[in-house]
Amino acid sequence: MPQQAYKRLVKEYKQIRENPPPYIIARPSESNILDWHYVITGPPGTPYEGGQYHGRVTFPSEYPFKPPRIKMCTPSGRFEINQRICLSMSDFHEELWNPSWSVATIINGLLSFMTSDERTTGSIVTPESTKRELARRSKYFNLHSNLPFQKNFPELCEQNKLDIEEAELRKQKRLMEGPADEEKVAEEVTTSIDKIQDPEDKIRAKQIQEATLKNNLKKQKKSQNGLLKLSVVLLAIFVGLVLRFNTLA
Repeated sequence: MPQQAYKRLVKEYKQIRENPPPYIIARPSESNILDWHYVITGPPGTPYEGGQYHGRVTFPSEYPFKPPRIKMCTPSGRFEINQRICLSMSDFHEELWNPSWSVATIINGLLSFMTSDERTTGSIVTPESTKRELARRSKYFNLHSNLPFQKNFPELCEQNKLDIEEAELRKQKRLMEGPADEEKVAEEVTTSIDKIQDPEDKIRAKQIQEATLKNNLKKQKKSQNGLLKLSVVLLAIFVGLVLRFNTLA
């Protein structure tokens, strides 16, 4: 390996460790300083928010006089995985390369392009909903399906485990709290029904309540989402209208 490339990349690694760019981690592999791995954290306010995107920057032995090859390994909905990405600072455009550009410049440029709507070789077009879903799944992918990430970022793997476990606990907590809230509403509706004075209105309200509860029991077996509360809320509205009518009468 030419000493110029080696010295330049050692210097850049020191600089990027001392002053890491926002949303970016980058380091060379232990066995080859020309082979760099990066992790981009999706910036707030973008479809990639909270996502974790691992990729590689492979430098030629002629660096810094020739540009590197750039790839992204984590599915993002923006780039094809493990395919070369065409940027002005990649090996697609040697004629545009500037030797003063650094590792930080290259990955910052990739991040800027990623959050834009421009197209290039290696990019793909997907709905924003797809990008957000892939961002949500990115840590799980890196932890379980991305061996180079696991090898080069062991500390992030440990953090990913904790983040995934915490997210699962929050999900379970929401599922457990949902039915309790619904039961509370149902109890309030039952109390309101007892206040209805007209016998026919009271019978009609109880019939609606029984049908609603029966329907909800069936739906609860399939899903624990907010739609289960809709019929209870409608019943509450009906009871409220009856009580208001009785008061006015």
